[in-house]
Amino acid sequence: MADETNQAIMEPRIAHPLHQIASTPSHKLLLKQWLKEEELILNRLSLKETQIDSVRKEITTLFIFFFLFHSISLILLFNSSSTDRHALACRRSWIPSLCSLCFSLGSIWAIRYKTDTEGHLEKLMEREKEDRKLLGKCIEELKKKGLEFDLLKEVDALRRAKSMRVDAKVVKKWSARDFVTLFFFAVSCFVLAITRVILCN
Repeated sequence: MADETNQAIMEPRIAHPLHQIASTPSHKLLLKQWLKEEELILNRLSLKETQIDSVRKEITTLFIFFFLFHSISLILLFNSSSTDRHALACRRSWIPSLCSLCFSLGSIWAIRYKTDTEGHLEKLMEREKEDRKLLGKCIEELKKKGLEFDLLKEVDALRRAKSMRVDAKVVKKWSARDFVTLFFFAVSCFVLAITRVILCN
């Protein structure tokens, strides 16, 4: 009985995977690099979220300016049409119509540009999230396996997973951005029609 106890004590204990990593320079260096890369990914994600919030605020500001400009211009035209001579106001109706059209086209272009920027940033953020997920799995595997973690095989698998990743391309005939553009174009046409009605009728 005593011999069995002594034999059990004499048997070498298997070190914890983290102790194994700490005692092996190559595994320790890889873990440090991956943890640093994970931190960089988190910083980039935070930056992308800030940029998306900023772009969304700019889009909201453009919406406000678009409706505010047309509301004020229609009110001013209505007030001026009641004081000016009817025929003269009608002949010069192309001036406010041209101004309205130029402002509308500029606003629509700016809104479309900003919404495309938002979509691009969202795609980049999704890629960063996928990279973080892949890296997180590798870190967990390394911490679990210790020296059993095959550096060449696992690192190569991570590189292949990143390089072979294909963005899912969903074929859509219409997107939300297209509907937004169409909506603002329709509003612009409606404002032009109202301008003509106010000045000529």
